[in-house]
Amino acid sequence: MTSLPNYHAFEGYNWETASIRNALDYAGVIAPHTDKPFSEALLMGISGGIVVGYFSFTYEGYDPHVALLTRNTFDPMETILTRLAIPRDMHQTSKADTGVKNLIAVLEHGDAPIVWADTFSLPYSMPPFLEGMWGMMPLVVYSYDEKAQTACLADRAHVGLSVSTQDLERARGRVKKDKYRIMVLGAPDMSKLVSAVQKGIFDCIKLYTEEPPKGSKQNFGFAAFQRWSDLLVKPKDKNSWERVFPRGEKLYAGLRTSFEGIEIFGKRGTAERDTYAQFLDEAALLLTKPALNDVATLFREAGKSWTALGQALLPDSVPVFKEARELLLKQREMFLQTGAEHVSEIRAAHECLAAIRTSMTTDFPLSVSDTEALMQDLRSHILQIRDVEMIAVQALQEAMG
Repeated sequence: MTSLPNYHAFEGYNWETASIRNALDYAGVIAPHTDKPFSEALLMGISGGIVVGYFSFTYEGYDPHVALLTRNTFDPMETILTRLAIPRDMHQTSKADTGVKNLIAVLEHGDAPIVWADTFSLPYSMPPFLEGMWGMMPLVVYSYDEKAQTACLADRAHVGLSVSTQDLERARGRVKKDKYRIMVLGAPDMSKLVSAVQKGIFDCIKLYTEEPPKGSKQNFGFAAFQRWSDLLVKPKDKNSWERVFPRGEKLYAGLRTSFEGIEIFGKRGTAERDTYAQFLDEAALLLTKPALNDVATLFREAGKSWTALGQALLPDSVPVFKEARELLLKQREMFLQTGAEHVSEIRAAHECLAAIRTSMTTDFPLSVSDTEALMQDLRSHILQIRDVEMIAVQALQEAMG
């Protein structure tokens, strides 16, 4: 067995920032302003911080879904590594056996390797494996035992995760461009830290207020709030909710995936506004700008509004929607706190959610008038968040001068 001695780094909720954070933590890297390991919040802020991005997608054979972006997704990992001048040693091969040899060599050297693995292929993932869906995400491997055929991972849960070596290699090899890729990080250049924080803040402001690096402006920032709210109540648009998410199982899918975008996928609630507020508190120290502490308070208030939107998407007033919301949160918390220890309970929750989805085809709980009222309520929540975040972003601009 090849293991990293005394591996201890199990923090973070998002794959990119958590994997960098944990690899640096194991390497003993300490942030100068806190005398602690780099936080995920700091890395997220450096990568470009938060935003809102709204998209909907339809694929044959699958329910339509909302992709709700809550952070800057334009090459965040590369942005962090470049801005902090973190050296990286890359290994990649198309051969599974060479991929294993490379991984073991890194572990034997005493480094924490970041590998890319398909999240749908790993046995603790929910939802489980889907033939038509994949997502290659970075995580840390800290033990690999060829004899016992087990590997240990740091992947969002706050405890270690054990999988078979076969499952890990299948997940690592699923997508060609990331096949058996390994990255080993060096130490950041601390002289770049202040500049990296400044650049991250300005990226955040730009993505709220200006053209995005790619894609349509209406899908990002303040324009996205308006776009999303309009699609809820204007049926003539080809991307309206009435057309993409009509009453029944498709509307349920839209509501559920919107909720997951706020509370579940690579995060722990508040659309990551609390995380960004923590970053701003750290930035206030690094940049000697105490006004950023006040801006952090504004974003924490925005986080409360996002949480309220999440509750409105799957409201208590509709018992089956409330049940779905609570099951999703239960799954998230069990995984974060115990990893795969309670995988049977996590799978039982998933089966209950599958049963709820099936019931939506024949027993949808909202009438036409109920649906219209819900859409209006959601629109009000979205526009309220827009107004709160306009104030917060303006304050951020002023604090940065």
